[in-house]
Amino acid sequence: MKNIIFDLGAVIIDINYNFTAEAFKKIGVTNFDEIYSKKKQDNFFDDFETGHLSNDQFRTEIRKHISHEITNQQIDDAWNAMLINIPVSRMKWLKSLRPQYRIFLLSNTNRIHVEAFSKIISDTHGEGTFESCFDKIYLSCNIGLRKPNAEIFDLVVKENNLNLNETVFIDDSPQHIEGAEKYGLTAWHLSDGDTVENLMTKHLGL
Repeated sequence: MKNIIFDLGAVIIDINYNFTAEAFKKIGVTNFDEIYSKKKQDNFFDDFETGHLSNDQFRTEIRKHISHEITNQQIDDAWNAMLINIPVSRMKWLKSLRPQYRIFLLSNTNRIHVEAFSKIISDTHGEGTFESCFDKIYLSCNIGLRKPNAEIFDLVVKENNLNLNETVFIDDSPQHIEGAEKYGLTAWHLSDGDTVENLMTKHLGL
């Protein structure tokens, strides 16, 4: 392997979906588990991740599931509650891979999360430190494509002249792993409770 494509949430940055689910329930979205989960989500979440919904349009969709008035900040705080941090040890580990591998980030995300995790990372590790870990970063909300569709994998592979036989994709969502494998990539699933460092050690001895 010469190229590694990492997912972001739960692979590089630690997250907990339950924190967001509980936060939304506290502000009145009692059916949040029905409209959003790790495996399945309502279409407006997909539209938000591909940049087809603005932040305000996303908040409007959320308000459809609440019977009382709430502020934009309450919605944003609940939505961002899942984001934790990137351990310092993981940042050092990522940097240690650079001499041997070309490294890419490929994430389904949205503009509210991007602003939040950018601040979390900058406050913890310093501005620009995270970006320097990767050859290129691909965020769904910036490119209008999302996993597991083949088009997003095709973009990364062709734009960077990657050889499929020398490239591995790592993600925590089974549907994204399936999409990558259908496209022709080697794909490793990061199971709940495992870490990307352990997964890489199992496969590559790192």
